[in-house]
Amino acid sequence: MTNNVVRDDAMNDSAKDILQVEDQYYVRAISSFADDRTRVLKYGKTFAVFNRFGDLEALGPMQFGLFYAETRHLSRFTLRLNGREAMLLSSTIRDDNGFLAVDLSNVDNLVDGKIELARGTIHLFRCKFLDEAGCHEQIRVINYGMETLEAAISVRFAADFADIFEVRGTARVHRGENLPSRLSRDEVVLGYRGLDNVERRTRLQFAPVPGLLTESHAQFDLTLEPKKETLLNITVQCEQDAERKPAVLYSTAFQGLRERVRSGPLRECKIITSSQRFNACLARCEADLSMLIEGNPEKNYPYAGVPWFSTVFGRDGIITALECLWLAPEIARGVLGYLAEAQASEEDEVRDAEPGKILHEMRRGEMAALHEVPFGKYYGSVDATPLFLILAGAYYARTGDRDFIASIWNNIEAALKWINVYGDVDGDGFVEYAQKSAKGKGLSQQGWKDSYDSVFHSDGKLAEAPIALCEVQSYVYGAKRAVALLAEARGDAVRGKSLRGEAEALKNKFDAAFWSEELGLYALALDGNKKPCEVRASNAGHAFFTGIAGRERAAALTQTLMSAEMFSGWGVRTLGTSEARYNPMSYHNGSVWPHDNALIGLGLSLYGGQEHAARILSGMFDASLQFDLHRLPELFCGFHRRADGNGPTHYPVACAPQAWASGAIYLLLSACMGMNICAATKTITFSNPILPENLDEVRLERLRVGDASVDLLFNRHSQGIAVEVLKKDGELEIVKSI
Repeated sequence: MTNNVVRDDAMNDSAKDILQVEDQYYVRAISSFADDRTRVLKYGKTFAVFNRFGDLEALGPMQFGLFYAETRHLSRFTLRLNGREAMLLSSTIRDDNGFLAVDLSNVDNLVDGKIELARGTIHLFRCKFLDEAGCHEQIRVINYGMETLEAAISVRFAADFADIFEVRGTARVHRGENLPSRLSRDEVVLGYRGLDNVERRTRLQFAPVPGLLTESHAQFDLTLEPKKETLLNITVQCEQDAERKPAVLYSTAFQGLRERVRSGPLRECKIITSSQRFNACLARCEADLSMLIEGNPEKNYPYAGVPWFSTVFGRDGIITALECLWLAPEIARGVLGYLAEAQASEEDEVRDAEPGKILHEMRRGEMAALHEVPFGKYYGSVDATPLFLILAGAYYARTGDRDFIASIWNNIEAALKWINVYGDVDGDGFVEYAQKSAKGKGLSQQGWKDSYDSVFHSDGKLAEAPIALCEVQSYVYGAKRAVALLAEARGDAVRGKSLRGEAEALKNKFDAAFWSEELGLYALALDGNKKPCEVRASNAGHAFFTGIAGRERAAALTQTLMSAEMFSGWGVRTLGTSEARYNPMSYHNGSVWPHDNALIGLGLSLYGGQEHAARILSGMFDASLQFDLHRLPELFCGFHRRADGNGPTHYPVACAPQAWASGAIYLLLSACMGMNICAATKTITFSNPILPENLDEVRLERLRVGDASVDLLFNRHSQGIAVEVLKKDGELEIVKSI
């Protein structure tokens, strides 16, 4: 039997859209992915990126495909009616991200210049959803004509078994081998044995039995009676080595889908506002975060984003957990638990690993297994470790969960040791980074702005390593205060006092080394010669987040961050407009990132600047209305908001959904409310709460603290915001302060 399982020819053309710079990988947008309005589904280790027709096209952007465990198991899957592309009527992902629904119809069928079959006679409804390692599709066909019709429904399919890094553009010198396809009456199995000796298979099952079935083509020849419905079911299963799940009926799988979308850590506490559009935005955030969590083997751990980051990222998971902590602390527990298990225990330069360091990224694909990329378990982030400690302290303050903190205490100690020993190698009191990988395959920049050109001086010259980032010192300050809190909770007051002293010393040293009077904010970084990178960057806003910014600096820092140079009208830019490397279309040097803005908004509120947090929230909400499905993407371009009413400019290859972008609205809303939850005192405090101008009312239902829960109503009136307790179960005090 001839093997038709080959890589699409379009791979060679689309690979030109990929750019490798300084051993790091960026998707170069020769053709704009933003215009394709893709449809994304995810469950566990399986995700799919379809076009609006519900197809996986072999041409165009190479993000299309059905992926399992970071291998593309379907690179092509196209539906045709009578040999032609059908006419698109509608295409939408259900509000809860459960399934993709696509309505199609036939186009005019001309024979000898005459219409033999008028458009709109045949209706096709495609319903697609994922489960663990598979995709289910049902096609409903109805003839709305008055006469019986003959119709051919055909599907073309292929599997290239490309690793996710191949799809992103990493060239491979050698690949594994395509295996002979296996055919039966109703099933095709496409196979590939990788260089890692893992056999990967894509199993396609058809019901009823197609009239024609080959290694790349299935066709159903249908007789359609007027107003009668015909159902076609196609199941795709992704398999590795010996694993194979028994076939599941479409109806059974669909029932399982309905049950799973009703559960999850974000389903309990409800937020209802006076704005239906804001409610829709919140519903999208909830659905996207739930999708990025559901089915993951790491329980309650949100994967970073689809398509490029559908896996565990340490920094992303931690920040997402912080954003959602007030309403769903189970996410923080899941993130802390997994990152504690994955914490580095030895030095490994190839993976930038050191004892106590927290994971940056985990990959499961063939190239990671073969060390063609270093990201199987990669530790090249300087900030994940202090952020881990901040999250641990915040989780304890929110929940009072002593037993869990005790279970990860050794990991907390190891992370703190990494900060003091490996993070501050030269002993100057600041945590720096430098790429250690001898082969240069890791990241050269290891903060959250990890583009190769993201850290530079005012003249545009790139900073030399080792680099001490502004925000990392803030995180270390917050980490030491967090561990002090935890030590005191464990009865070690002496340790707590010592750590608070270390934090205070860092605060003074930080202010002296990083503050720039000329800029009116903290410098972006110190380079390897301890020279400040005097650049206006959003990183400085993270000094508010942990409290390392001195109160005497707050007014100037706020003014700079919210000035026209930094604030686009949609959000705070990553870089000021007057800087040498400013480019509103760049990844990190002038764009707007929702999670960055959320942390800045929280910080501003902690210094009494709730009105600025509300301004940022309004900008983020307004931006969300302009994106497909009202979904906040990973980032968008930093052009100034125009008075003509046009929306923000898309960044062409931004991930959407992206976990920390979806969580940004939650954190900004709590920042506006000045919310603080203390499990130890069973108190929820609202300091100087305000609401953004587009909201007059916010209701929280079933906000839980320990065994107690409360329903709250926030109302705008002439004197400010009133906080009303609608219902309370259990011991819980609600405090409003000015």
